[in-house]
Amino acid sequence: MKLYNSAMPAPNPRRVRVFAAEKGIDLPLEEVALVKREHKSEEFRKKNSLGQTPVLELDDGTTISESVSICRYLEELHPDRPLFGRNALERAQVDMWLRRVEFVLMGPVGNFWRHAHPYTAKVVKQFNDFGESNREGAEAAFRWLDRELEGRTFVMGDYFSAADITALCTVDFAAFAGLEMPEGTPHLHAWHEGVSARPSAAA
Repeated sequence: MKLYNSAMPAPNPRRVRVFAAEKGIDLPLEEVALVKREHKSEEFRKKNSLGQTPVLELDDGTTISESVSICRYLEELHPDRPLFGRNALERAQVDMWLRRVEFVLMGPVGNFWRHAHPYTAKVVKQFNDFGESNREGAEAAFRWLDRELEGRTFVMGDYFSAADITALCTVDFAAFAGLEMPEGTPHLHAWHEGVSARPSAAA
C-alpha cells in the first residue's frame, strides 16, 4: 500500500498524511509533482481519472481517491484511536463538521486560489474579480469558525478528530494563498496554535 502524495502546500494529501501520523500508520509515499503537472499525465490518470492527488494504491493495484475516503479506509483498517467519532452521534457530528469546513471555508479559499493567485494563473483561465471577491467570504468563514470554537479545545470540543485535521490543513493552505486568519479571532488562533503543536501536524 502506498500514497501518491504531493508536497506542501497541497492541502488534501496533507490531510491524509496527518491522519496517518495520528494513527501511527507508516504510509509509504510516492511523490507526484504538481508544478510539473505529473498529476495530469496519462499514466497518473489511470489511477485517478480526475488527475488529482492524493491516491491510495493497495497491494493489488486497487486505487482510492479523495482524502476523506482514503482516511475512512485507513480508519477501518486501524480502528484504535478513532478519528471519525467514537459513537453514532460523534460520527454524524464529524461528518457535519467535515462538510462545513469544506463548503464554508475551503470553498472561498479554493476560489481565491484558483482565480486570484499568480501560481494558478499559469495553468488555468482566471476570473480575477471573482477570485478577489472571495476574500470577504473567507474572512466571514474564519470569523464564523472562531465563534464556533469558543470554549472548545478542538472542533468537537474535547475530542481531536478528522474535522480538526481538515480545518488545520484548510487554514494553513489559506495562509499560503494569502488569506491569513484575521485579527479579532482569538478562539481560532488558540485552536490553531494547539493543533499545530501536535507532532502529526508536521506530516
